Amino acid sequence: MVVDPLNLDGYKILIMSKVNKCKICRRLGTKLFLKGEKCLSAKCPMVRRPYPPGEKGKRRKGGLSEYGRELREKQKLRYWYNLEESQFQKYVKEILEKRGRVEDAVSLLIKKLESRLDNVIFRLGFAVSRAQARQLVSHGHFLLNGKPVNIPSIEVKKGDKITPHPSFQKSSFFRNILITLKKHKPPSWLELDIKKLEGKVKGEPSVEEAAPPAEIPVIFEFYSK
Repeated sequence: MVVDPLNLDGYKILIMSKVNKCKICRRLGTKLFLKGEKCLSAKCPMVRRPYPPGEKGKRRKGGLSEYGRELREKQKLRYWYNLEESQFQKYVKEILEKRGRVEDAVSLLIKKLESRLDNVIFRLGFAVSRAQARQLVSHGHFLLNGKPVNIPSIEVKKGDKITPHPSFQKSSFFRNILITLKKHKPPSWLELDIKKLEGKVKGEPSVEEAAPPAEIPVIFEFYSK
């Protein structure tokens, strides 16, 4: 079992492989859209119980220390992109080694995270969450430029084409995706051709359009210590 301790100034929640994802959002105080359509409905626990889980959640007061704030922002972005700590740390450290201005570092990090194949599949609407997209890629349900891939972390580039595997297109699971796909609007740097069931990378992601839920400069401070 994978256990990831989340410490936020005096309290801890153990994030496990089969964790209640809604509790992650409640603990971090931000809706991270980890459960697809449920996050957009009135049943979302962040709407019904917008306070940390636990008996004393409603009464918990007081601000976080600087370390706690940095940790919280880091966890927000990591769970947003559905990454293990080692994966996320690798991305941030890589940017830190070659960064100039903070603004450039923020753009570089978001570009790398958004360009992951699993994120692109999610952004195109072929999956309801990044977790689902990662699983679909791992099972070989997509083609990149006509070739089968099973590595979610592959970084796509301008001109790349992503299509569902022919066998996957015949599944009932994919037929359900088609219902919502017709109403889906991907970000401007991606293009979706519903008739061809093909997604294309036509530009580069931006921080503004990605709209990350965290203060990214604070995350760099966390890993700089």
